[in-house]
Amino acid sequence: KLDRETQFSVEEAVRITTQVADALDYAHRHGVIHRDIKPENILLHDGRPMVADFGIALAVSAAAGGRMTETGLSLGTPHYMSPEQATAEKEITGRSDIYSLASVLYEMLAGNPPHTGASAQQIIMKIIAEPVEAVTKFRKAVPPNVAAAVGKALEKLPADRFETAKAFAEALVDRTFTSATYVGDAVIGASRARVSVPLFVGVLSVAVVSVVAAFIGWLRPEPPRDVNRFSLFLPDSQELTAFSNQQRIAVSPDGRTIVYVGAGATAGSTRLWVRPLGQLRATPIPGTEGGISPAFSPSGTTITFMTSAVPRALKTVPLGGGPVLELTDSLVDLGGVSWGNDGYIYYDGHLDGDGVARIRETGGKPEVVSMPDTAAGETYHNMPAVLPGGRGLIVSISRGGVTSTFDVGVHDLRSGKHKVLVHGVAGRYVSSGHLIYVTDNGMLMAAPFDLDRLDVTGEAVALESEVSLRGSNRVDLGVADNGLLVYTSGAVTGAQRELVWLSREGVPTPVDPGWVAVFSGRPVVSPDGKWAAVAIGIGNSRQIWVKQLDHGPHSRVSDAGAVPSWMPDGKTLLHGGPAGVHRVPADGSALPTVYRAQVGVPHMSRDGKWVVYVRGTDLYAARTDGDSTLTAIVTDQGVQLGAALSPDGRWLAYTSVETGVPQIYVRPFPDTKVAKRQVSVNGGTIARWSRSGRELFFADNSATIWSVPVPPGPVFSPGIPKQLFSATPYGPITLFPFDVSHDDKRFLFTRPVGSQSPRSDELIVVENFAEELRAKVRRK
Repeated sequence: KLDRETQFSVEEAVRITTQVADALDYAHRHGVIHRDIKPENILLHDGRPMVADFGIALAVSAAAGGRMTETGLSLGTPHYMSPEQATAEKEITGRSDIYSLASVLYEMLAGNPPHTGASAQQIIMKIIAEPVEAVTKFRKAVPPNVAAAVGKALEKLPADRFETAKAFAEALVDRTFTSATYVGDAVIGASRARVSVPLFVGVLSVAVVSVVAAFIGWLRPEPPRDVNRFSLFLPDSQELTAFSNQQRIAVSPDGRTIVYVGAGATAGSTRLWVRPLGQLRATPIPGTEGGISPAFSPSGTTITFMTSAVPRALKTVPLGGGPVLELTDSLVDLGGVSWGNDGYIYYDGHLDGDGVARIRETGGKPEVVSMPDTAAGETYHNMPAVLPGGRGLIVSISRGGVTSTFDVGVHDLRSGKHKVLVHGVAGRYVSSGHLIYVTDNGMLMAAPFDLDRLDVTGEAVALESEVSLRGSNRVDLGVADNGLLVYTSGAVTGAQRELVWLSREGVPTPVDPGWVAVFSGRPVVSPDGKWAAVAIGIGNSRQIWVKQLDHGPHSRVSDAGAVPSWMPDGKTLLHGGPAGVHRVPADGSALPTVYRAQVGVPHMSRDGKWVVYVRGTDLYAARTDGDSTLTAIVTDQGVQLGAALSPDGRWLAYTSVETGVPQIYVRPFPDTKVAKRQVSVNGGTIARWSRSGRELFFADNSATIWSVPVPPGPVFSPGIPKQLFSATPYGPITLFPFDVSHDDKRFLFTRPVGSQSPRSDELIVVENFAEELRAKVRRK
């Protein structure tokens, strides 16, 4: 209609505008900002307007309100774009739609939009910098109240416009309406001829003095702000979850809000809680049951998080309430997530090589970002933290299996390469130009960091001690754009547990009620069934202990290790250690020695001729005599969560998520390439052979223990799986697996003792932490 007629009558223009304003008022009251009001999106049917094409509103909603740009230009049509859209402000309100609607009305009255130009860039510069000429300059018939309403709706500052679209519509039909801008312009226009020269000079002198004074004030450096530390109290019903193998906290970019992992609606479950720093209590976020590892969007309006239940998924949810969007359930792991301002969410994934993956914030196909350098001894990357500008990301680099040592590295998103920065378990960038990181003894360090060079440029300085480390060296560490720091502190002590036998019906019998410890992983029964080896402790503080079954003595045999495995003689243990796999006498008569360097979790065959290693996402095997070359036996099937050789050494059972759900598979051994058989049906993990080799046990995704008959013969022909009992009270099963007794009649588990473990860490908040970095860690 505008193309045909160029200008409308004042009455028709006002009628259409008020009806469109009514539609926008409805949308705004329901939290929807259109963002692209223009003549093409106002359809006329028998003269009645309909507001169409909410595509940008929906896309922005799906993208958590972030800037949806490709070249730095915010979405919208230039002629009708508000100044805040033109400058790509993060916060766009309904007043932006009011500006766009006023621009359409201006065109209906004057024949052209408020600003025109030869290119989109020219138009945008005018929208930002040039005032709008009064519509009466081009059409004197426009009533004063309409001209005043248009002028107010086209103010540069959103705060100077109408508060609602309804108020704009009311002003258009209110003949008594005027605005300060409209009246001011009239007064100034009428008074210019009467301003005297002396008065003008005097006013100008005052103005110059004021400008000079303001400029001097701008040049004066702002005094440093106080650095304040306080402990954030969380009531028992709202405390941090004890689940260790994850990130538990996230801080909003503006430093005003903390989201953390707390208790779920049912016992043992988790969900996300939000705690504004200006409030005394936290509230759960709807739709986040099972949620872990939260991270904020760059706008601070949306949360991304992982789910702990297998198959784990990556999801987003608006912080102010709204639908949960699942982005992917493709090989998502527990090692953290970070939302970049480049439109991608980075997360710990197993797409290839056990590195970091990413996916667009609106969903799509996940991509591989980083892969560990196995030649350099790296086993996996996780704990991503995107750097400003999307240039790169900070990652944690693991080396050496279960008792991994860690480095903090940086991955260059342009070159696709990564390098080590410092020795530590996790790091974050601070807007003051520093890298902060936590060492494996819980020390918070800081060093100057150059974003252009992606490198540390000076000596590191110790700032805090007793930062909590949990399972797999996870750290709770959050930093806001304004320099606010949040972390957990305290000596970490996990839940106390005891050893317990379970019958094939699931009836428990304590092994030795007097022996309680912080057990890590599964206890392993010796070949003669008289002893159990188990790791005690958390992270790199784990030790290997041996316990006589049932009421005998216990002793420590290694000061650093995890995941023990008995050698066939029953007198020696293999276990993961700082340098690879270690060997130690089971009686503790000698110190551990390195059995094999830079390999993964060991599983010794019953006859002692082979050792199978779980290393990253692959399985390897090596003979114990003769040619001991390490050979890859399963390399392309996803994540191996464990491996077990049958007593006769002919069959290899392992867990893989190659289909997206953990399942138990069996291959012939050592020639694993010739066949493969899936044993579990509805998910499976933690494969264990019976001592006789006639049964294969495993746990499903709900921690129910199953038995699969394995008839003897040259071909692996498993029978129908039989459900035995639920091990839910003894889990989570992937963190606390089990072993089988010497007579195949019982299963050795660990179980929690007493009530919830004592709170081992406190939430520390440091205000203006960047000020402390500037003072203590000098940049060159």
